Amino acid sequence: MADSLVMSSENSSIGDAVSGRGEGASNEDEDLYYIPERRPSLDLGPAPMDTSHWHFVDQALSPAESYGSLNSDDPEEKEDEEGSSTRVQLERAESFSSCYSIDSNDCEKIILREKSRDDTAEPSNKLELIQDPDEIKHPSLTLKFTFKSLCDTLKKLQMDEFSTFKWKLWTHYPQPFSGSQRMDIVDLVDRLLETFGCEKSVVITRTVLVIMSKNKLAEFLQTLCTKNEVRYELRTALKKKFAEELIMEGETMPLDDIYTDLCISSAADNGPNIEHEIMKIDKLNTKRTPDKLLSLAETLSQEMLNSCHARLMFLHGVAGSGKSMFIKKLVLDWALERSHQHFSFIFPLALRELKQFESSEISLEEIIWTLYPETKRLKIESLKGEDNALFIFDGLDEYTEAFDFTQTEILSDSSSRVSLNINLVNILRGRLLSSSMCLVTTRPQVNSFAPWDAHYDELEMCGFSDASKDEYFKKRFKDPNQAATVIQYVKSLKSLHIMCHLPLVCTLVADECQRIFTETRSVAKLPRSLTYMYTKLLLTLVRHLRKTRAPDVLSPEAEQNFLLELGKLAFTMLEKGQFKIASTDWPESIAEEAVVRSGLCTQYTITPYVLFYEDMVSFIHPTVQEYLAALYAYLTSRNQEKNIFDVKPKFSMYPKGHKIMDLYKAAMEKSLQSQDGKLDMFLRFLFGMACKTNQELLHPFLKSPAKAGDLTRDCVSLIKKVKEPSTSSNLQRCLEELEM
Repeated sequence: MADSLVMSSENSSIGDAVSGRGEGASNEDEDLYYIPERRPSLDLGPAPMDTSHWHFVDQALSPAESYGSLNSDDPEEKEDEEGSSTRVQLERAESFSSCYSIDSNDCEKIILREKSRDDTAEPSNKLELIQDPDEIKHPSLTLKFTFKSLCDTLKKLQMDEFSTFKWKLWTHYPQPFSGSQRMDIVDLVDRLLETFGCEKSVVITRTVLVIMSKNKLAEFLQTLCTKNEVRYELRTALKKKFAEELIMEGETMPLDDIYTDLCISSAADNGPNIEHEIMKIDKLNTKRTPDKLLSLAETLSQEMLNSCHARLMFLHGVAGSGKSMFIKKLVLDWALERSHQHFSFIFPLALRELKQFESSEISLEEIIWTLYPETKRLKIESLKGEDNALFIFDGLDEYTEAFDFTQTEILSDSSSRVSLNINLVNILRGRLLSSSMCLVTTRPQVNSFAPWDAHYDELEMCGFSDASKDEYFKKRFKDPNQAATVIQYVKSLKSLHIMCHLPLVCTLVADECQRIFTETRSVAKLPRSLTYMYTKLLLTLVRHLRKTRAPDVLSPEAEQNFLLELGKLAFTMLEKGQFKIASTDWPESIAEEAVVRSGLCTQYTITPYVLFYEDMVSFIHPTVQEYLAALYAYLTSRNQEKNIFDVKPKFSMYPKGHKIMDLYKAAMEKSLQSQDGKLDMFLRFLFGMACKTNQELLHPFLKSPAKAGDLTRDCVSLIKKVKEPSTSSNLQRCLEELEM
């Protein structure tokens, strides 16, 4: 009989124990046990005390156990004679940490009770944990993450299952969870964390779920923790990788210190920047209204993703427009938890890094594990739903193998081992990583990087605004005087200031100025030659940056032939006043080299008529076209001893000199005859190439050296003999190009 009563007591609730569960006893036991009547509520004021929020009332013993306790001789079981025998412990439901005791003999006296080690909810029926909490200690297991992951896990339980979960907790930890049946998920998780901390709360939750045969849910919680650890370690690796930016050989700066805001257009096909120092050029695209400009935070924001619905996005931009710098900043801000936190993972995959896998068969998953070993515990296929991942393929134009979207096998499994080409083709198809977001950066292409039926969106990198140009130089030069000098110098050369919309040009200018400041140890006079900076840009694009985009290195002869053919086209278009040409009229032999590899040209689409699309090709800026036209004239005269104007100069009074002087005389005549100034910049660049410093830079393209000093003096003499007020301004600029 006593055993049955004990079992009945264990299965009863706290409320039953407090209210007296004698009503459920049999009549034959009434003489054996005395069950007192329920005691009235304590009167703490005018109105009866609300006892609905009372907690931590110990479970009542069965009558048999109560009787045994009365006869106990153990002195430790006796109550403190100085205290009240009817002390009741109260606790606020809203705050588990507020613990007070109220003396029933003096209800107005509230005594703060300090928690002892015995109050830490050590259960009598101890729960055997499936894992030691110390084993899951990790810096990523923060209070915020643990709270969210426990809530997300418990939300997957049905209502009756959640009640069972709470009952299990109360069974093993009766003191902190005595009122658990009235708790919702937030209150319950809050109580768990407050009582046990992050690690033990996770292990307790998993253990109870396993006891309830909710193994998949316990595994779900474990997966959340594993992904969180991987995310933390990936962020650490990305911060280390992108925290510093190389600004000069052997010199780095923190990316945050040098990065300057870039302009990003919400759509592509805007054509090149056509702002010009002398001429007014009609816009080269056919858009009626300008596109919206986006900031870094707005690009790929949650709002943007909700409106576009595409899982593949291309970020186009001409050479040197800042695409890679933008990607580095986006990844760093994600790693530092500044922006784009709606992405659970970001994987930046530069194509120049992927080239190491070209000769082998490898899965996309293994590629990521190789580049980021911290992610080896992560399954790429599991990144679905709330685990929104962003894969960034930076510099797709650096991949030289062709994409065949019709014959290449279809692949949707990221763990299958295939060639790198098959992986990339299926990513662009939208078959691979279909549940994730993919951002692809590339220069404008001659051949499309996406199949005709692919669903994707496009953005375009436009480079720096005028304000960003100044900000860049202020960040690059820590000395305010040097920064002010460089800004003033750039603004004094209007064409150079316009070209600084390309971050690459800003970098070249800053490098040159910093070299001069370092060598002179003072604020020195900066070069006035515009041709010098354009020649540096040409060498950077054609020689340095081309190496990563072409399988072969052009021989000196092939390089000269390419520049001559491109320059001839530039000169022909310049004479006609053209700054764009249909791609069908573009020489096929140099299309790929000019647009993709060297990056001197760009391709975009216009819509001159409704439902009629036409691909156009332009130089990345009109002044680049004028420079290449001048280079064509200069190299033709120096290497082939030909005058591209093929006429006798009008000014026969000029002194005889080098054969190349015939070119300069003819060019000056043409420029003076031009009323719209279309040859003014051409003439300025042509004279600039006669300067000694520029001839040294152009030396790789010349077949035979010439006496630079003689050529410079003859050009100066030629300019000074012309006295026409209408052209005095441009001729003065020509003298500056000669450093005179």
